[in-house]
Amino acid sequence: MSKKELHARQAEAAKRWVTTPHKRDTTVTNTTSATNNTITFKNPKAAQFLVDGKTIPEVNFDVGPSYSGLLPISGAANETRKLFFWFFPPGPQGSADDLIFWTNGGPGCSSLEGFLQENGPISWSLGQAAPTENQFSWTNLSSVLWVEQPVGTGFSQGKPNITNEDELAAQLVGFMAQWLEVFPEMKSKKLYLTGESYAGTYIPYIANFIYTNPTALDLNLTGMWISDPSLSWNVVQEEIPAVDFVHKYENVFSFNQTFMAELDAIADRCNYSGYFDKFVTYPPTGLLPLPGNSTFAARGCDVWDTIFNAAVTINPAFNIYRIFDTFPILWDVLGFPGSFPQAQTPLYFNRTDVKTAIHAPLDVNWEECSNVDVFLRNDDTSLPPALSVLPSVIEKNERTVIVHGLADFILIAEGTRIVIQNMTWGGLQGFQTPIANDSFIVDGVGALGTTHTERGLTYFEVELSGHMVPQFSPKAAFQIMQYLMGFRANP
Repeated sequence: MSKKELHARQAEAAKRWVTTPHKRDTTVTNTTSATNNTITFKNPKAAQFLVDGKTIPEVNFDVGPSYSGLLPISGAANETRKLFFWFFPPGPQGSADDLIFWTNGGPGCSSLEGFLQENGPISWSLGQAAPTENQFSWTNLSSVLWVEQPVGTGFSQGKPNITNEDELAAQLVGFMAQWLEVFPEMKSKKLYLTGESYAGTYIPYIANFIYTNPTALDLNLTGMWISDPSLSWNVVQEEIPAVDFVHKYENVFSFNQTFMAELDAIADRCNYSGYFDKFVTYPPTGLLPLPGNSTFAARGCDVWDTIFNAAVTINPAFNIYRIFDTFPILWDVLGFPGSFPQAQTPLYFNRTDVKTAIHAPLDVNWEECSNVDVFLRNDDTSLPPALSVLPSVIEKNERTVIVHGLADFILIAEGTRIVIQNMTWGGLQGFQTPIANDSFIVDGVGALGTTHTERGLTYFEVELSGHMVPQFSPKAAFQIMQYLMGFRANP
């Protein structure tokens, strides 16, 4: 095959990825069709946050008007704590009836990563020489609000003082209330809370706070997305499934037989071997046990770290967020392309011209993941959400989606399956029927993983994707959001 023919076939295949206009499926309960996608912001206070879409540094295309800057977490006159946001009204195809909120995790990682490398209208991902338009931007669905939170993250201002997720939720909702006073046209919109990684802990607690404080925020919480989420104990989401994960991807890890035998011996000794086949049944036969005596890993049973140390010996570019990466490490405009930081000077959001364009504080040394402890003493004292607030939130949402990239090693999909099968919501424990293989059909692509829906919860697994699903599988992520928002009747 000649290069010319190869490129022609690739170009023809890429046409199947083009997004098409959509409207909300009227067969879905409690949804309405948008009548227009134009929102005019008349509050004079909004003008100070306006960003000219033609003059964003390095971006050689017009992304349209947006709004960014700092707003306080309360209306107190002496409030010093402020969160940084970037808000985009809906694009030409987007609905004016909805608002998507996005946060990254960490704790302490900036949501500007999500904006620039996952689901925003500008895409400047790993290895890209310059930014490009993102045809899978979630602004093609509705308005989107990216927020750097909690206090201590990114450009946010003030001293962190929280110790748990309830306090985090109260501060975020306080910020949202202040934001709605600047953008009152967004009041009463349908709200979709979305985030990834440690935001799998943030988002359920934020949702629970909104449901238990119904007058705190003039928005109608409707649904929730959490991808590659932190939901339970470390031993469940990392340790138990780690050796099985290596066996699944033996050709990627490339460990020798002696080391594989050592891993199997540890798994046997620590009661990880056979755990999935024995306990992850449909329906479950009872609560799933924790192996050993620790919610992290019993002494001598930290097999995840053992695997990681061996993996980076073989492949210095081994990336816990997407295991397919190899050396050399791709350049990243945000300076953090995977397991290892790659320093550039300056990072994109540390450039003075960028800070000026988006009304960010010039004196802040922006980092993708902050070195500041966003929880006092770096200790979040809240229980994992699957053991506390998540079940009741699922019951209150119209739809909840949990999404997991199958090439993610920092949080492993089989661990998320364990979490779901150990969780009770809607009067039953776990999914009652098995998750079918090849059940997630992506338009123009075909089977790209699995999906399963019961009692208001839909679970997705996405093949070829790492930890950041909207980055590594943007078309699949876009389709999942269409489903969450009622633009599709079926996943």
